[in-house]
Amino acid sequence: MKKALIYILASLAAVSCGSKDDYTAFLAGETKGIVLWQVDKKQGPAAADTLPRGTQVLVSPKSAVKTEGLRYLPVKYGKRKFYAEEGCLVAEKRSCVVEKELYVQTSASLIDDTLSSHIATLAKKRQKLEVLDYDRLLPDGSVNRYLVKCGSREGWIFGKYTVLTEEEAGERFDLYDDAHRAVKNSFKGGEAIGCEFRPCEKPVFADNPMPSPVNAFYLTISPAGLKHIDDYIALADSTRINAFVIDIKDNECPGYKAEAMEKYSPTNYKWGGANKEKLYKEAIDKLHAKGYYVIGRITCFKDSYYAKDHPGSSICDKATGQPFLHNKSYWPSAYSRDVWQFNVELAKESVRKFGLNEINFDYVRFPDKMISIDEQMDYRNRYGESKVQAIQNFVRYACDELHQLGVYVSIDVFGESANPGYTTAYGQYWPAISTIADAICAMPYPDHFADHYYGISKPWNHPYEILKAWGRRVQGRQAVTASPAIVRTWIQAYHVMRWVDRNGLDNSPNYIEREIRGLYDSGLTGGYSTWLASGNIAVYRSQKSAYQLDYPSLPPIDSINTFITSAL
Repeated sequence: MKKALIYILASLAAVSCGSKDDYTAFLAGETKGIVLWQVDKKQGPAAADTLPRGTQVLVSPKSAVKTEGLRYLPVKYGKRKFYAEEGCLVAEKRSCVVEKELYVQTSASLIDDTLSSHIATLAKKRQKLEVLDYDRLLPDGSVNRYLVKCGSREGWIFGKYTVLTEEEAGERFDLYDDAHRAVKNSFKGGEAIGCEFRPCEKPVFADNPMPSPVNAFYLTISPAGLKHIDDYIALADSTRINAFVIDIKDNECPGYKAEAMEKYSPTNYKWGGANKEKLYKEAIDKLHAKGYYVIGRITCFKDSYYAKDHPGSSICDKATGQPFLHNKSYWPSAYSRDVWQFNVELAKESVRKFGLNEINFDYVRFPDKMISIDEQMDYRNRYGESKVQAIQNFVRYACDELHQLGVYVSIDVFGESANPGYTTAYGQYWPAISTIADAICAMPYPDHFADHYYGISKPWNHPYEILKAWGRRVQGRQAVTASPAIVRTWIQAYHVMRWVDRNGLDNSPNYIEREIRGLYDSGLTGGYSTWLASGNIAVYRSQKSAYQLDYPSLPPIDSINTFITSAL
C-alpha cells in the first residue's frame, strides 16, 4: 500500500506544472524497463535511467529532438527530466505492452480458465506463443500473465516463464547441469537433466509469515482430534510446537463435503464428513486465535475414489484396460491434468474457507515398486513427459495457483529421493522439486531404511545416526539446487513396525529427540512434523519432553558412534 501511494503521488507530480501543449502518456515497450535518455544534438542520445513500463509521464512535444533518425520527446517524472523515444509513449496504459510473440523458456501449464485453474495444454520449452492480451503489470513493469495462443489452444501463462526470442528460450540455467547430467535414469523415472532448474523466487507473504522453524503436530480428519482441539492446543502450548498439519483429503478419507469434490469427484463428496466443515472451521479458528500456523494436507495421486469417478484418468493395466490396483489402492495418473486441477481446486477452496497458512501435498508421485511391470501400464502420458518432468510440472502449477492466494506450498517426498546417483522410479527427483516448492518434506522414517543402510546396523534402532547421515546427503542435493526449498522433515512418531523388527525401539521421547537432533546436527534446521497415523493425543503426551527442547540451541552430539541402547 505504501509503495502504491508513493507511485500515485509521483504520478501526480509528473503531470503537474506543464504548459498547455503538454500531455500525459505512459511508457511502452517490449521489456519491463523502458530506457530514458539525455539527448545532445551533437553527441546524440545517452541512456540516463530506466523506469518501469506503464509509468505515467508528462510529455512536452514542442521541445522534441530528432537525432540518428529517431524522434525524442522531453518527459517529466516528478522533478526529473528525460527524453523518451516517441515510439515508447502511448496514450492509454493498457497499450503499453506491445510484444506480439513470445517463446517459452520454462515449460509451464497454459490455463484457459483462471477461475477454475483448468489446464488447456502444456506450453513446452522453446515453443512459440502468439500474444493476445495480458492481465496486469507488476510494479517492475513486467507482465503477470499473458493470454496467448499456443498451437491451436488459447490460455494464460505467467510472464516469468516467457522470453522474447527463441535463442533466449533455448538457454538453460546451467550452473549445476553437470551434476544433474551425471544422474542416471536407472529405474525409468526420467533423465534428471530433462527437468528445469532455473531458480524460482520464493514468496514471502507479509500477512502470512511462515515460522522458522516450523514444528508441527499431525492430526487426522477424525472428530476425535478436531472436536478435542482444545486438548491439543493445551499440550502444544507447553512445548515448542508452533504448527499443526490437518488432513483435508487422504486416500478414501475425504475430510469434508467440499464443493470441489462435488464438482470433480462425486465419490469423495459422498464419503466426505457431513458436518465436518463447521468442525474444521471451529478447530482452525481456535488454532489461529492462539497463534498457530495451520497446514492443510492433501493426498494427490493415490485416490481410489477419484479413480472410480475417472477411470480414464487413472493408471490402467494395458491387458485389461481397467484401473490398476496397487497396494490395495487405485492411482489417478500424475500425468492427468484433471487430477491436478481437482487437488489444486480443493486446496484453494480449503484455503478460502478455513484460512489455512499452507497446503501440504502428499503422494506427489507415481506408484512405487512398479519397475518389473512398468511396461504393462498405461500411464495416460498425453504430453510425452518423463515421470520426473510431470512431477516437477505439477509442483510448478500448484505453487503458481496457490501463491496467488498468499499461502505457501510444501511437497512430501520419500527419503530416497535425496540419493544423488539416480532419479527414482516414481518420479521424485529432489532438486527438481526443491527448486520450486516453498518447503520440501521428506519422510526418512528410521524403520524405512534397510539394514546396514549407510553402514548402520538396524538403523531403526539408531534414529540419530541414520537421520544425521541422511541429512548430510540432503545437504548435497540442496547444494546443487539454485533456489532450494526449506527442508522440513517428517519424523517417525510411531513404534517401529513389527514386521521390520519385533524388538525395535519404541517411540519414546528419547527416540523422538534423537531423530530431531540427527536432523539438526546434519544442518537441517527447517523443523519437523510428527507422523503418527492416528494423531493420538495420548502418544503425543507421552513424547512431550522431546517437543519441549529448543533444538537450535543444543550443542551437537559429539560422535556419530553414540548409539541408543535398548534401555532407552
